[in-house]
Amino acid sequence: MSGVRTDNRTTVSDVFYQGTLKWNQGVHNEMVYITGNIPSGTYDPNRLANLNLGFVAWDAGAGYTYFDPKTGHEFSIVGGLTYSLPNPYLQYQNGIDFHVDWAASQFLSKNFQIGVAGYFYQQITDDSGPGAKLGGFRGRAIGIGPQIGFIIPMSDGYQGYLNLRGYKDLEVENRASTWSTWVTFAVSAAPPEHASSKPAVRKH
Repeated sequence: MSGVRTDNRTTVSDVFYQGTLKWNQGVHNEMVYITGNIPSGTYDPNRLANLNLGFVAWDAGAGYTYFDPKTGHEFSIVGGLTYSLPNPYLQYQNGIDFHVDWAASQFLSKNFQIGVAGYFYQQITDDSGPGAKLGGFRGRAIGIGPQIGFIIPMSDGYQGYLNLRGYKDLEVENRASTWSTWVTFAVSAAPPEHASSKPAVRKH
């Protein structure tokens, strides 16, 4: 016996917040972060399509970026842990997971980069709660794929950054094996222009 189920909907998402601290030493950049969600959306446990988690979750971690504007070489890696409260609709609590996202690219011009990106996901504690009928059900996934990025100059000292990534799962456990595409657009303060060196003027 087989069948097909589909679902689509337009709805309001949860509110997500994030706090970060960042440091820079030349080509080396470090950061720590914490992020979470406020379940303010329209979660429906009877629907396949949801833009909301249906529960509170927090994620914290650290990252490192190497970027040399002279050569255009860039490499970034971010790792973190996610802790979730129980889903009150399903009486289900996800286990703690560890995740690493990385990306390497080459800037072909001042505003255009191309490269590769990947991720590693491993659940390190069991799912729990009355709704966890399948036991611990620890998930695992490894994915990799191409990426391109564009820096878009904007007025008043700001710039936009558009990034497109595609991932193919190479290895999965207790998760669907998929292709996925991510489109990200962010606005931030533009880095200061390097002041041109001026010859010293000596007064007599």
